[in-house]
Amino acid sequence: MVPPCLPRRGRLSSLNSIINGSKKYPLAPAKLQELAVERPTTPTSAPAASRHHCNSGSCSQLQGLLLQAVDGRRIYTRESWMISGEHLHESNRSHCKGMITGRSIATLVIFIISILFVIHPVSFHVRLPYFGTRRVGLGLATAPIIAIAILWAAQCLGPTQIRNGIVGVDGVKPYNILILFFSLAYMAITLDITGILQSAAFWVSNKGGSNGYKLYLYFYLMLTVLSIFLGNDPIILSGTAFLVYYTKVAELDPVSWLMSEFAAANTASMVLFVGNPTNVVICEGFRVNNVAFTAYTILPFLGCSLFCFVALAIQFRSKKYIPKNLPVTGDLDVRSVLLDPKGALVGSILLAGCLIVIIIVSFFHVDVWMITLPFAVAKFIFDISWDHYRYIKGIPMLGMTSPKRKRSADSGSDTIPVPDAPSDETAIRQLSKHFSHANDAPTQTLLSTMRTELTIVDGSALGASETMVLPTRTESPTPVEHLPAQAPGLTHRTSTPNELPPPGSSNDPRDDKKKSKLYSLSHHFPTFFTALPRLPFKLVPFAFSQFILIEALTHQGWIELFSDWLVRATDRQMHPVVWLIGVLGVALCNISGTNIGATILLTKVIRAAQLPPASDRAGAIALAVASNIGAVSFTFSASLAGLLWQTILKQKGITITQTTFAKWNALPLLMMTCVGLAIVSAEMAVIT
Repeated sequence: MVPPCLPRRGRLSSLNSIINGSKKYPLAPAKLQELAVERPTTPTSAPAASRHHCNSGSCSQLQGLLLQAVDGRRIYTRESWMISGEHLHESNRSHCKGMITGRSIATLVIFIISILFVIHPVSFHVRLPYFGTRRVGLGLATAPIIAIAILWAAQCLGPTQIRNGIVGVDGVKPYNILILFFSLAYMAITLDITGILQSAAFWVSNKGGSNGYKLYLYFYLMLTVLSIFLGNDPIILSGTAFLVYYTKVAELDPVSWLMSEFAAANTASMVLFVGNPTNVVICEGFRVNNVAFTAYTILPFLGCSLFCFVALAIQFRSKKYIPKNLPVTGDLDVRSVLLDPKGALVGSILLAGCLIVIIIVSFFHVDVWMITLPFAVAKFIFDISWDHYRYIKGIPMLGMTSPKRKRSADSGSDTIPVPDAPSDETAIRQLSKHFSHANDAPTQTLLSTMRTELTIVDGSALGASETMVLPTRTESPTPVEHLPAQAPGLTHRTSTPNELPPPGSSNDPRDDKKKSKLYSLSHHFPTFFTALPRLPFKLVPFAFSQFILIEALTHQGWIELFSDWLVRATDRQMHPVVWLIGVLGVALCNISGTNIGATILLTKVIRAAQLPPASDRAGAIALAVASNIGAVSFTFSASLAGLLWQTILKQKGITITQTTFAKWNALPLLMMTCVGLAIVSAEMAVIT
């Protein structure tokens, strides 16, 4: 009999030897007779347990080879093998559970340790030869890569797993996901730079008027709608900064408004498959059509969004968080913060056209990056050309003064002129006029503490403290008496300047030359150099390393074991799969190194379980809901958006503690999980 303890390739090799009657197995017919037992080839009823495939995938391949096996008297059919091979199936399942070795355990331990450093980054100083003392950090971008290096050195993974983690396997292509995400992110961020999102916020504020409850609802709806089409990251980038300024000028407690923004942005990202990288992983991993994905998720989204707002309204019903009336004196000037109307028009057309084309070509099975990348390149060409034209003609760009006047004014200075960031200044001045109780002191204080920088936030510094800052003035401390009342766990801190020294202050002339060149280019092409640092570049090593680590777990047998547990827990039934995957997805977002890691892991597990089509599709949609609402969770590291949100708040002088974040997210998360998964279960029951 073929030894079930052999590895997969070894078992297939042994079976080929049996079929071909090799010297190693000279009595092939007798061995096959022993496997098939004395039964006729006519299919009969068999226990359900003997009909499904082995989780390791080996039984199905053995069955295919046995279709070719002849003992001189009859052919052993697939049906007879499935009936007679019950004991081999059970032994194979036992083999799947008993294949865990020391290297398997080491792989899982190192994977878990890397996740811990993603959740809680650490840094320390190391003295290196020739380089001196250097600060080394273990976090989002470095910990998984170090884990891969250790596993490779220990021979727990090899080149095949690394290649599969980069190129992809089973229809999931990591490079496709990253190109798609960065292309759309660039278009959305450059659209935000034009000021169109702040204009929308001003328009909504005018519609809300002085009614605090109505304004709270309108902001929630606006952020939800924008997040559907732009994704959560651009909304987090722009919306967080605006709400910080809005609540400071209006002297409101910011926690209720910021928590509402974070929940709305992450819930709405489940609608379109391009709204979140996790959606792309699910669509590729389960081969879900892009239009079908939206059809499946639109109802869970509506239910989650509605009950999320209900939960927020219940939590923040006190006037301390949402005042009944606001002292509004006039309307905000919507056009005052729209810095580049032509750029906003072109950017909106390109982004809308890209999404429409993606929906159309999704029926033809074309890789999505082939659509998004040309649109992103077209937007890049427009940005460079439009900035160059305005630079040559001396037209102010993004609210800056004329480049020619700026150069002449600073011609005798030793420093290189840096573009102001008047979009935020304009917004603050408009808001100070909008509220009757706002006086000049808080406004001037806020303007002095605000970072007048080319880049509001460095999106690539997720979980880190580095920010590329191009300062124009020195910040001063914020008097505590000018800040609004604080909620428990919410503290304001004084921002410390993170200024680059002006050219000429460095001992290395090459550094001065680089900084001068950077300043000059940022003046010439402000749109691109404002968008570039906002792109989440640390997502690239993190995503690839997560795919590679999951391949290592697959190689060591953990995915097969987890899939076996899934089958035993759900009995392959649709509704248990929905609830188990949904709850696990939400939980793993907090402990698996963001929702991306949780989605990759659970996608592999569900696919390895070889569930029936209805249960497989139900698990995919439940995972889509869980991976998005799981960001509105207990840890900032549950999503990249959470890490980005935390970083922006710290840069703006506001610290929301981990405890406060978890406390205010608990009720919305509970209600969204129950409602969302219930709707998915109902959908699947109706469809099937």
